[in-house]
Amino acid sequence: MGCFLHNASDRALGGTMLYDLRKMTSSLCQDTCSESGYQFAGLEFGAECHCGNRISSTRAPEEDCGLVCRGERGSPCGGVGRLSIYKVEQQLPGHRKFRNVHHRGCFKLTKSAIVTFPIDSFQPNLTTQSCIETCTDKELPLAVFRKPHCFCTWTSSLFSLDQQSDKQQCVEDTGQNNTSNSTAPPPTEHAHYQVYHTPVLDSMCKERMFLPQRSCSLVALSSFPGAGNTWVRHLIELVTGYYTGSFYFDGTLYNRGFKGEKDYWKSGRSICVKTHESGQKEIEMFDSAILLIRNPYRSLVAEFNRKCAGHLGHATDAQWKSNEWPEFVSSYAPWWASHALSWLKFGQRLLVVHYEELQRALLPQLRVITAFLNVTMMEERLLCAQSNQDGHFKRSGAPRPSFDPFTPDMRRMIDPFIHSVDRALQSRNFSGLPQEYLPR
Repeated sequence: MGCFLHNASDRALGGTMLYDLRKMTSSLCQDTCSESGYQFAGLEFGAECHCGNRISSTRAPEEDCGLVCRGERGSPCGGVGRLSIYKVEQQLPGHRKFRNVHHRGCFKLTKSAIVTFPIDSFQPNLTTQSCIETCTDKELPLAVFRKPHCFCTWTSSLFSLDQQSDKQQCVEDTGQNNTSNSTAPPPTEHAHYQVYHTPVLDSMCKERMFLPQRSCSLVALSSFPGAGNTWVRHLIELVTGYYTGSFYFDGTLYNRGFKGEKDYWKSGRSICVKTHESGQKEIEMFDSAILLIRNPYRSLVAEFNRKCAGHLGHATDAQWKSNEWPEFVSSYAPWWASHALSWLKFGQRLLVVHYEELQRALLPQLRVITAFLNVTMMEERLLCAQSNQDGHFKRSGAPRPSFDPFTPDMRRMIDPFIHSVDRALQSRNFSGLPQEYLPR
């Protein structure tokens, strides 16, 4: 289709997107957009794929799209702030395959709320698929339907995570209103509706920016290595829309979308800064901190996996049985305790977050974290976290080796560390460690 402007003020395509794929090709991008129900595919920087159903910016000179795709030569793949846009092969209505679609739930809505929705499509033969298609084409993130009415809208407090009805209510309402009559009545004063996220929400979830104004307060996201710092950064970026920074630079994480990795950690442009440091001087550089604590046994396993096989890989059984593992435990287990104890001693304003509590009660814990970060929580951002909580940063498969790697001697060393951290937490009026940490 040509070369088009694509920047913060002029976004050519507003649908879903893929970041930093090293082997991007024009056909991969087109197939992805087609499968997600979009009509156009656009490539930028030779590595990023954007989808959409309308082109919303002006043309740019063809020479602005001079970058080639990383995974193939000869195909234009955009430029800096420029998209090479392709028209994808359109699938027949009702046959389009969607990814990034999530059932939001059953909601009771009033007629006065329904009439405010921007799109009202009357479809006598309404299906879930056809309503989602309609709303995706209109580039709206929520499909709201109850036969024979399909509504499309933005997220709002009407769809609060606390407002869901029992799904049986939608089943019963549908049964009462099950008609093929093309002159079916408009929605009643109160009725239950099925609500789905369209792929458009996925696009909104991926949008990130640095803080619009530099913060004078530095917030640490501090943890022992292997305690889930990367996962929590992913969640914080999802629910705030702001980049997290890092005391270090990890090129792998940068390539996975953590653009704050390259930013100077004291710039004040990121919402919080990852650190594993535990010296008094390093702790006192920060004005406040989220202290992330995880069961030491699981932390040690996770960090050994990372050292042996990267962020997503697993150490082999041979590595677990080598001398490297006991040496690692004898060195890192005391650090697990000293890290937490130092932050509890020298940290000025602390929020303690337990990894396991975050897993169990994701949304309430994220509300606490965003309040601590002084960010106004947007409901659609919570939806982002709910529908993509693992991201691409969780190891798949078994979380530990095929046998218990901890010897009785290792446990005799680690268990007292658990007790010392538990006591230190309670002495600062924090709740103690989760019961599952404590030796039985």
